[in-house]
Amino acid sequence: MASFRKALPFVAALVAWAAVGVARAEDPLDGELEIRSAYAVPNHGVIMLSAHVAYPGGSLLSASLKDGVTLSFDLECIVTRHRRFWFDAEAVDVVQHRELTYHVVTDRYLLRNVDAGTQESFPTLEAALASVGAVVEWPIAVDAQLPGEGPWQIALRAGVRRGHMPDALRALMFWSNAWHRTSDWYTWTLVR
Repeated sequence: MASFRKALPFVAALVAWAAVGVARAEDPLDGELEIRSAYAVPNHGVIMLSAHVAYPGGSLLSASLKDGVTLSFDLECIVTRHRRFWFDAEAVDVVQHRELTYHVVTDRYLLRNVDAGTQESFPTLEAALASVGAVVEWPIAVDAQLPGEGPWQIALRAGVRRGHMPDALRALMFWSNAWHRTSDWYTWTLVR
């Protein structure tokens, strides 16, 4: 019994080391998160942004959603005006929040727009991720927020992170940061 007690810290350290190695080896977000294209156009006094974002997917991500994990998708847009002798003037900073879950009874993926309160249903994970990545005419600003000639710079960044999850999974994966990714900033000049 005494030899077991002496070996207990070693066994605990070995189990913890193996668990961390498995968590790092199995990356749930398989692939690169990137903004492939984006543009903004004025439409009756409102600046409308459209973009195509490639979100990572994979079989481990699908299995995690089916186990009860919720994914949160954030799209952040900042509009600034360059000033020569001072810091850039930030006119707009907006974020679009969406959540993806799996519904077991209907065998469908549910995408909820947190800001608008709307929800869509998809038969496959690929279709849901394609819909999350297709941003069409998102109103980011009105003309009154962008006074003067500019030039106005738009910066767009996408992010995905783990949201809600069952308690059993939370206890197993509290140390993993593999569920959080952000893209590089995608910037361009607004033409008005």
